[in-house]
Amino acid sequence: MGDSRKRLKAFPQAVRHEIGQAIYQAELGTSHPSAYPMKGLNAVEIVSDYRGDTYRGVYTTKFRGEIYVLHCFQKKSKTGIKTPKRDLELLRQRLAEAELHFKGLS
Repeated sequence: MGDSRKRLKAFPQAVRHEIGQAIYQAELGTSHPSAYPMKGLNAVEIVSDYRGDTYRGVYTTKFRGEIYVLHCFQKKSKTGIKTPKRDLELLRQRLAEAELHFKGLS
């Protein structure tokens, strides 16, 4: 959704591989060790640490037979592990867009 693919391509190769592997495992119906359910959203967050930086990819399996990558970003928040508010707002918006897209497919 949105610019998720473009953002993911800008990540270091090791991070792209880890996030890609986690999404592939979700397609197979399994869970990657770096994947965690997000509270308050019907989404899964992949956390990848690389050379002192933290990268995140968020996807949803809410829609039967489909996986939507909602957002990819480098976490720069100074508030600990909490996801920044603007990223949460974007995730909610893209989740709504994914629902509209899915309804168009059905």
